[in-house]
Amino acid sequence: MVSANNRPPKPGNKRSAARLAAVQALYQMDISGADLFATLSEFEAFRLGKEVDGDVYRDADVAFFRDIAGGVVREQIALDPAIDGVLKEGWPLARIDSTLRQILRCGAYEIYYRRDVPARAAIVEYVDIASAFFANGEEPRIVNAILDTLGRRERAEDFSGAAPRSA
Repeated sequence: MVSANNRPPKPGNKRSAARLAAVQALYQMDISGADLFATLSEFEAFRLGKEVDGDVYRDADVAFFRDIAGGVVREQIALDPAIDGVLKEGWPLARIDSTLRQILRCGAYEIYYRRDVPARAAIVEYVDIASAFFANGEEPRIVNAILDTLGRRERAEDFSGAAPRSA
């Protein structure tokens, strides 16, 4: 996996940093089997706004970070089937790379449960995160296609009119 620590999606934006940290925390939980509380505590104490092994983690909106990571864990039973329903037949969510899976879950969580964030803005943010991890792959386009489909189904009103505002 490519490290995205030194390529944050939007420098200086604490919500962007929170999204990236949520993806990383969920990935860590998936790989290590650590629980949510321990992982969030570790990120808050030792990563957010800190330097770790030469990588500088941006300051993040801690409440937003906690909401996304905790929300994905809490709502995973609803999020995974929604994402699976959009994936190409023969490619269930469980078969997809863990980093990509966490990006999709976080994006879907914001689309379904964070009505204060415009759906198109959330999609752009998670495409940026996918681009940081998978610079030369198809993954950013996959993230865009899946989250766009979910967004149009769940929040069609966000797709009429002007371009997304930053969230």
